[in-house]
Parts: sequence; structure tokens; C-alpha cells
Amino acid sequence: MTGAGSPRAGRSDSADSAPPPRSRGVIALDPAKCPACMVCARECPDWCITIEGHTETTPSEREGRRPVTTTVLDRFEIDWSLCLYCGICVEVCPYDALSWQPAFDYPASEPGGLVHDATRLTAWSQVHPGN
Repeated sequence: MTGAGSPRAGRSDSADSAPPPRSRGVIALDPAKCPACMVCARECPDWCITIEGHTETTPSEREGRRPVTTTVLDRFEIDWSLCLYCGICVEVCPYDALSWQPAFDYPASEPGGLVHDATRLTAWSQVHPGN
């Protein structure tokens, strides 16, 4: 519904407009900080976060030491049709890879459009840098 009585009537959809009162906004991802530890996905009460990663082994910089194994993020998705916007994932992330951003209008024409991958979640922090 987009008529005069609709919830969207008179609302600005620009990236510069402020979120509605009591809105938390959208959760953004900084993939450079995310080691795919999966703490956010385990703590999420409705399991809307999907994470996949793989391990890579690199030789130690010092001779005689064991190789270093790190986890690399392959896939990070949030399904906004399931998300409660509780913010537990943002609070429990030990690496500050997740943050609230003041965007609030991200419509989808189909349910699959509400699943945002790492590329789209990263774009939120680029629209509103420093938040």
C-alpha cells in the first residue's frame, strides 16, 4: 500500500534521513574484523545469522615454531525476516565486527531479498561511516 494513509506516505527514503524514533537501524559488518568465530550466530535467539569459514595454515615467521592456523570468513548472512533487532550479536562480538548503522529503509520485493550477504552488510557501514 502506497497511498496517503500508508505507513510510507510522507516519509523520506534518502540515506541522510534520520531513523524513526526508537529504531535501532540496521546491523553492518566489517569483514576485515570478523574471524568467523561464530559467537554472534550461537548467541542469536532466532538463528538469523549464517556464517561459513575455512581454516588456512601459514608458516610461522620464526624458525622452529608451529604453523599458524587462522579462520577466514567465506559467508556471512543475516536474514532480516527472522531478525528480532535485539542487538545481542552486536553486543557479544569480541572483535567489534558488527555495529548498528542508522539506515532503516531496505525494502525487498520478495522474501529472499531480506537475506543480506557480507557485501550488502558491509555497504551499510560505508553509507554511514564512523557510526
